[in-house]
Amino acid sequence: MKRLLIILFLIPVLSACSQVSIESYEGTSPALDLKTFFNGKLMAYGILQDRSGKVTRKFTATIDASWSGEVGTLVEHFTFDDGEEQDRTWTLSHLGNNRYTGQAGDVVGTANGQVAGSAFNWKYSLNVPWNDSNIMLNLDDWLYLVEENHLINRTELRKFGLRVAELTLVIEKI
Repeated sequence: MKRLLIILFLIPVLSACSQVSIESYEGTSPALDLKTFFNGKLMAYGILQDRSGKVTRKFTATIDASWSGEVGTLVEHFTFDDGEEQDRTWTLSHLGNNRYTGQAGDVVGTANGQVAGSAFNWKYSLNVPWNDSNIMLNLDDWLYLVEENHLINRTELRKFGLRVAELTLVIEKI
């Protein structure tokens, strides 16, 4: 039992040590400018995988994005393969020095992130519907600009430090 507790404690610690830092993307191109990419109408296509890698959901999303000075608004509408629909509205704030914060109705507290080169990474907690209630998951969200009109987004969803799901989507400007 003691050995099991040590292993359960070390899993999140060791997995945190293996993560890539945003600084490793400095100088990569094309350079990601959130205000330029997330401006206008966008379309997203995505999958959600469980911890074994099995695809459990597919979805599309429309995103209407605009900026007023240093504050951006992203209105997202998701349509899942089972017919469920969800909406989320992000309010992003550019803090300068390639740093951003974000808030949305189902985000717990504030998302914090940073751009470096062609990548953006931010971390936040999200209330996710589960059965008849919600569970809070911690998200490590990475966005990679592939070219001017296409971005790939990969997100790890964790609970108690353990990866429970992964989200992958392609976002394109339309």
